[in-house]
Amino acid sequence: MRLTNVAHLRLPFGRLLGYDVRVRPTGRFLPASFDQRRHVSAGDRPGSWMALLLRLPAPVDLDALAAAWLDVVARHGTLRTRFVRGDDGEPRLEEIEIGPGTWTEHDIAAGQAVNDALRETLDAHCRPYSSPSHRLCVVDTDAGPTVVVAADHSHVDMWSMLVIARDLLTALGARADGHDPQLAPARPFAEHTAALRERPTAPEDVRTRWAEVLAASGDVMPRFPLPLGDADPQSERVEVRDVLDVDDAAAFSAQAREDGVSTLTLAVSAMTAVTLELAGEPLRAVFPVHSRYDPGWHESVGWFITNAVLESTDPDPAACAAAVKEAVRLGSCPLEDVLRPWGGMPEAPGMFAISWLDLRRLPVRVDARGYEAQYVGATIRTDGVMLWFILDDDGLHLRCRYPDTHEARRNVGEWLDRLIARLRREARTSPGGRLRLDGREYRLRRAERRDVPAIVALLADDEIAAERERADLAHYESAYDAVSRDSTHFLAVVTDESERVVGTMQLSIIPGLSRGGATRLQIEGVRVLAAERSHGLGTAMLGWAHEHGRARGASLSQITMDRARQRALRFYRRLGYQDSHIGLKLPL
Repeated sequence: MRLTNVAHLRLPFGRLLGYDVRVRPTGRFLPASFDQRRHVSAGDRPGSWMALLLRLPAPVDLDALAAAWLDVVARHGTLRTRFVRGDDGEPRLEEIEIGPGTWTEHDIAAGQAVNDALRETLDAHCRPYSSPSHRLCVVDTDAGPTVVVAADHSHVDMWSMLVIARDLLTALGARADGHDPQLAPARPFAEHTAALRERPTAPEDVRTRWAEVLAASGDVMPRFPLPLGDADPQSERVEVRDVLDVDDAAAFSAQAREDGVSTLTLAVSAMTAVTLELAGEPLRAVFPVHSRYDPGWHESVGWFITNAVLESTDPDPAACAAAVKEAVRLGSCPLEDVLRPWGGMPEAPGMFAISWLDLRRLPVRVDARGYEAQYVGATIRTDGVMLWFILDDDGLHLRCRYPDTHEARRNVGEWLDRLIARLRREARTSPGGRLRLDGREYRLRRAERRDVPAIVALLADDEIAAERERADLAHYESAYDAVSRDSTHFLAVVTDESERVVGTMQLSIIPGLSRGGATRLQIEGVRVLAAERSHGLGTAMLGWAHEHGRARGASLSQITMDRARQRALRFYRRLGYQDSHIGLKLPL
């Protein structure tokens, strides 16, 4: 799922609509978390929201969409709360009742981009003291609606936005079929806040480590290690980068497994190395960790994030694993108690925070590709550096926000460039693409256009295929272009120590409805150079192919071949394949 910013968002032109719900105060007040109070105490302001965007494939009835939104609001208690100022001026969390309302069309001025009009709308309605501080918006076009759900950060986190989107789609689908969605109430966030207050206070060693890390940062939260220019808040610069594609992300994860650490830890190793190179000091950062310590909170909506501090002094993966483990422990204790000696969270200009979210591991999923889902951030003025990573089925992505000063552009930009280069280098030299056989090492990688002649030569080096593989090279290059543009295909080559292409195969991921909606791995065009056969290379290639399929959700691998290939048939049988089906072909 792509991370973006509302200023970078590209929306189709159409009517911009927002749903105004009816609100009634109850006078019942609920406990607010430390992070909620800290966020709201900064004052009512624009740009404190987060949003998730979905492109629906067909027009939708607005009344049905509004009803589905109310179903979601009814399920999640935090969406039925608001912040008000108490008599002492401090924020108080009040429970509210929300009922059906009306759609309002928001004006798009002449020459104004739709995303800018959306920003104005969300800035106006999704503020800390708005009532409510969430909003459902639609960009309505003939091709279908783009739905945006947004809320002030005090009530949601990125996991929560995924829950909201999933529940909205579920409710909308049920109502389109004429059914009551019957979304069971989720545990309210206020209950989590109350439970957190009952947890034991932090042990002395946790307090000591917090004090040590803050002292190393000047008794404030960790700051970016390079100069950012003027310390006053500046207009933000936001960089959105696709760091690793799906293949490189899989290879990066393979390297992490080889090192015996998590993918996050290996990324921390890269950040530690880059920080030491450029700043000559350890990596220190604010490190958000989730507080959904009980699976019972997985379906809930709220700000289930608290902050820890990460200090990583050594890029060795084992050392980084220990640093990440420590950071998680530092964030597992009630933060209000830990930070009391500093009078709360001691923020300062230049604060550096790193967020990591692996969507593949979450128990909540939406079809991000099918709905073209995107996390959307607000536009603000800032004096610090915030880095978000998202790892999903399409790879590793990041969004970085920093002050738009000359110094920050140069220093943060170079830090990001070196980090991304290092992450890609780790991926491309990982064991995920290495095949070791009898003291030799082969490299398996995605084919490049320059490999096409070698691939064709391998395809033709066969008594059956020799007659049919005689087309002009330009035809093969056109075919390569078509295959390489489609991410469901992986045209692989295997190279030896001298970079000579000695093997090839094409892997295709095929989703389907049969076999309970099973995804299949189709393997075609498996060839090994004659001089390299009978040494286990083909077996190693197929083993790699099977891992490739599993990593992409395939539960079945299938291969077709000419009946005359009896030797190949015996090879595949040895690997566990069964010739249980009949394959038919018809020239077209």
